[in-house]
Amino acid sequence: MEEVAEGLWSLADHEEKKGEIGRAIKCLEAICQSTVSFLPIIEVKTRLRIATLLLKHTHNVNQAKSHLERSHLLLKSIPSCFDLKCRAFSLLSQCYHLVGAISSQKHILTRALDLIASAAAAAADQLEVKLWACNFYSQLANALIIEGDYQSSISALEHGRLSATELRYPELEMFFVTSTLHVHLMQWEDENVIASAVSKCDEAWASIHPERRPQCLGLFFYNELLHIFYRLRICDYKNAAQHIDRLDASMKNELQQRQELMEELQALNQSLSSSDLSPRDKLALSGKQSQLLEQLRTMAGQDSFAPGNSGTVKQAWGEGLELAPSPINGEWLPRNAVYALVDLMVATLGRPKGLFKECSKRIQSGMLIVQEELMKLGITDNLKEVDLQHSAIWMAGVYLMLLMQFLENKVAVELTRSEFVGAQEVASVPACESIIEMLRGQYAHSVGCYSEAAFHYIEAAKLTESKSTRAISQVYAAISYICIGDADSSSLALDLIGPIYRTIDSFVGVREKTCILFAYGLLLMKQHDLQEARNRLARGLQMTHAHLGNLQLVAQYLTILGSLALALHDTVQAREILRSALTLAKKLYDIPTQIWVLSVLTALYQEVGEKGNEMENAEYHRKKAGDLQKRLADAHSSIHHIELVDKVKVEAMQFQDLDMKRLLGGPSMRANLDIPESVGLSAPAPNTYTSRLVDLDLDTGRRTKRKY
Repeated sequence: MEEVAEGLWSLADHEEKKGEIGRAIKCLEAICQSTVSFLPIIEVKTRLRIATLLLKHTHNVNQAKSHLERSHLLLKSIPSCFDLKCRAFSLLSQCYHLVGAISSQKHILTRALDLIASAAAAAADQLEVKLWACNFYSQLANALIIEGDYQSSISALEHGRLSATELRYPELEMFFVTSTLHVHLMQWEDENVIASAVSKCDEAWASIHPERRPQCLGLFFYNELLHIFYRLRICDYKNAAQHIDRLDASMKNELQQRQELMEELQALNQSLSSSDLSPRDKLALSGKQSQLLEQLRTMAGQDSFAPGNSGTVKQAWGEGLELAPSPINGEWLPRNAVYALVDLMVATLGRPKGLFKECSKRIQSGMLIVQEELMKLGITDNLKEVDLQHSAIWMAGVYLMLLMQFLENKVAVELTRSEFVGAQEVASVPACESIIEMLRGQYAHSVGCYSEAAFHYIEAAKLTESKSTRAISQVYAAISYICIGDADSSSLALDLIGPIYRTIDSFVGVREKTCILFAYGLLLMKQHDLQEARNRLARGLQMTHAHLGNLQLVAQYLTILGSLALALHDTVQAREILRSALTLAKKLYDIPTQIWVLSVLTALYQEVGEKGNEMENAEYHRKKAGDLQKRLADAHSSIHHIELVDKVKVEAMQFQDLDMKRLLGGPSMRANLDIPESVGLSAPAPNTYTSRLVDLDLDTGRRTKRKY
């Protein structure tokens, strides 16, 4: 019967290479369903192969799990077969992970590590033992991170790293140190520890031989993106930009090489289809075809000898980015998700600098990728979570998270350029509740609905667990209250800003600090403490200019400081500051800020008696104000306007707790898209209109009773 089994295995291999996965599985199932008994070892090998095909090519996770549990049971009675037992443990762990059975996964991995310890004590093949140890520690770390057990996860990764070091395998060591950095970024407790983890990643990458690095594309992307997340989190935008440039160049280079190989392969296939070819020419072209497919596999980081890796371009190119070799099988996000993430990083860093053309291009490119991938997963507008395959929920969550990030950046671009109607359409797209409320607040503030904006910002603060996002939401709400202009609203603004200002030094990045100083400076102006307001705002401007590079916020800081200089009768400095603010506002197509600056400039020209400049400036102001009013009228007449500004919280569909953990942890920790807080809601400071902020009437305005 062994010959029969080998024949069916060979036939299954043949069908798999042709892409006929169903037929391959049928061949293998013939062994399991036979009325004639096969040896247990044959049944185990067959069931493992079926499970592998099911996990690789289908969503039949439960069926794969049944085969693996049967294999595991059979292997208990077999004293040897170390490799088969490890394969069964590994695949069964993956199945438990995919169905959300984390406790069962941890139990099976503990059993697997017990087997590793026994094999190590028995002086077995140490290379194989340590490689499997790396596999199990990697999966255990992933399971632990889903439960929020960061320290145990880091401990498991450290055990894996030690095994990789003993193997003198720098690529594998890099795999574990980058994974450890990822956990630290998710936990974010001690900044010194995180900085040390970043340095270890740099050292590990440097230890990989330069000739091997091109084959470590997955590790390269993963390492660079983690560095970007870290740099953005601490607002080190200069260094973040360098990593983004490297990523972008690598992505473009890979896509270009792929395109060239695909075109060459397509031409070769056309030649092979010709009936006039001699056997000798056909043999030569077939050899060339194999070489091109091998090049595609090498670029994809695939094992040339792995089953199913021959025959088609899609198989040769692959969809994932490998992080570690077999038996680790560390695979990161699908290629298209990584490409979309690179687009997102370029847009995120470029938008505050006013690079709107490139940002819009990247946002459009990334959203197109995400929408295509969601369609492949069967995600449509009317789909509910219960209708999804459980194994597809996590991947769908990653793409939806990316989509939300793109939408936030798109709204920010549209509102900065006063394209209110375009922002309405984007802000109406369903997202998670806190983001919905934040976007509604940004829209409402931009169109002058300050009371409604404050409501939505406060709702956003209530709905988020992020300290940073909560603080930003409360600051934005305070600015909206200040824009309302009455004493009660100013008091509400102070109630929000006071507690946050007292904890300003507790925030890691400067983004939160600059927004807090901006709002607090406005409050001090309302209280007529002009010199203190000037000091706080100057500090905020310095931080914004040195670290953030957010041109809109710089322009708004300059406008306020110009107003203060004018109120203090320092007309020379006021003129210089306001001209700089106007230049930046024009570059950003930021009409509200332009109007604000022009109003202050008109007041300046009146004070210094420059009648000609005053009239010219007033005319330009009227032109811009008319343009803004037209845009606002269009926005107010839109069907989306009332829905967006209405003081009613939108109910978004909630994932169950387990599924939320799975979205955060994913089937592989390397695939977790954990974008730190400072990237998440990087919208510009709210537009502040002349009618609200410039008309503070610094000489006669009412003082609030309290002063912080």
